[in-house]
Amino acid sequence: MGLLDGMKHRDYYQGNDHGNYQFTSLDDIITQFQIAYVGEDKIISKIRRADIAFHAQRALQELSFDTFKSTKAQEIVLPPSLSMILPHDYVNYTEISTVDSSGIKHPLFPTSATSNPFNIKQESSGEYSFIPGEQLIKNPDFSLLLEEGWDLSRGSTSKAGAWQGSELINGVFSIKYKKDFVGIRNGSLRFESYWKDSHGVLGWGKSYGVWQEVDVAHADLLDLSAVGLSAEIITDNVGTACRAGIVRVGVSSVSPHIRASEDGVATIGPYGSTPKHIANVYGSKNKQHGIHDNPDHLDLGYVEWNDGAGVSSRKELSDIPVDKFDSVWVWVQSYAPWQKHAISNAANTVHVDYDPLLQPSSGPYTKFKNGQGWNVAPGYTTAPSPNVSTFISPSINIIDDIEMVTSSAPNMLRGTADGRSTAQANYSESTTISDNSDAYWPLDGSRYGLDPQSAQANGSFYMDTRLGKVNFSSNIAGKTVILDYISDSLGTDDEMQVHKFAEEAMYKWIAHAILATRANTPEYVVQRFKKERFAAVRTAKLRLSNIKLEELTQILRGKSKQIKH
Repeated sequence: MGLLDGMKHRDYYQGNDHGNYQFTSLDDIITQFQIAYVGEDKIISKIRRADIAFHAQRALQELSFDTFKSTKAQEIVLPPSLSMILPHDYVNYTEISTVDSSGIKHPLFPTSATSNPFNIKQESSGEYSFIPGEQLIKNPDFSLLLEEGWDLSRGSTSKAGAWQGSELINGVFSIKYKKDFVGIRNGSLRFESYWKDSHGVLGWGKSYGVWQEVDVAHADLLDLSAVGLSAEIITDNVGTACRAGIVRVGVSSVSPHIRASEDGVATIGPYGSTPKHIANVYGSKNKQHGIHDNPDHLDLGYVEWNDGAGVSSRKELSDIPVDKFDSVWVWVQSYAPWQKHAISNAANTVHVDYDPLLQPSSGPYTKFKNGQGWNVAPGYTTAPSPNVSTFISPSINIIDDIEMVTSSAPNMLRGTADGRSTAQANYSESTTISDNSDAYWPLDGSRYGLDPQSAQANGSFYMDTRLGKVNFSSNIAGKTVILDYISDSLGTDDEMQVHKFAEEAMYKWIAHAILATRANTPEYVVQRFKKERFAAVRTAKLRLSNIKLEELTQILRGKSKQIKH
């Protein structure tokens, strides 16, 4: 059966899969290896597909570095920073060049005469400057308005409430509900939460959050501490209405706004109500799982109060690693686990009359529990009794005096805010041409002793492996820069393919790797496949070098040696 059976010319030429017949997918390589090399009376009697896949990927990596063609490249217009960020799948570069108005590439050459070392801040005396215990949080003791440095989720209306004592329009009584509170009272951050009974779930509470972005570009380790209080259990002689409050203070590497987007919930905005995903409200657990009730979001560490003791205590967390981040978020999460019992005795089983003619066409409805289900109406013509919810006090979690400081092992400060060293700044801002010829040999055009590696005016670059960037000389500013580079061909599934010129080399490589790692394989068999692998790779290199006799002849026609035909 032909490989192109069923492929119509129109499908190919009007599609986007052009030229891919020259490649074989890695999955096909693994399958065909199993067919040809694995089985009874074959060189490999038995092996798992996962083992073959591992050695196939290693072969693909190694052959990508020096055998397969490097086809990856990217170009940018060099910004004023004179730096290019390395691609996410970068392993090494093959060429860096600029392109002119005719589309011709002009190679740039690396320089080893400069670098971008860590710039240490020094005092006027020359001593190194350290930052032991520097407080990194704004308004950490909540002595100012909460909005001074913090973002927060606002409290929403609950279902705990009391009937209004006066008549409203048309003589209708209505319920006045309590509202959750997130803010500062008595000099501390308080989360006051009441019970809710919406969305088919009886007895639950919202989670709330307060957070702040913190600059940690100069820090490697952080120490976190805070004073917290877990709300006491709310109960009566029948059952529990709300379990012990849960409040956390932690550090996240990702903004809560992004966490909300990843979780598929509403925008949390600083003035929006805490988002909740109704699909994740479980009546059996009587718990709402929002972004502010997920300790996994505090991926760099956290401290938690959940004992319901009603007594404040300080907790600490040391050596939080932040060396890979420029910013992190300190995040306070609060949750009040209200239960179904909170509403079971809300109004006993009193039946109240209401006038259906007063029901509006739109707007909020009130709910009142009676012996036969829910009565839904804008209000009631008869004042009910009792007229107050049984559980009308909030569950209160408290946080105060948050400290986030650099670790007790002092860190050196960077000398510049942008992290650039003096060497990099001078290199990037210099207006001297790359070869510096006029600076060193200004007279009579003398060039004696000129170093050939710097005798060019195209420009130069150096790799800043510490920050993952390429830095360029100033004469490249504003030009289009092309980076040709190699990867390991394992970045995406689409990349994991092998040119058919090198297919046999893959089989030999996998076979040798498997046999060489098996304890009972005779050494002469291992050496045999090692030689076959070497020969197959050499053949693949010759094939992929793509040398054409006519092209080579055309190039050599301009040389001094006469080519005869």
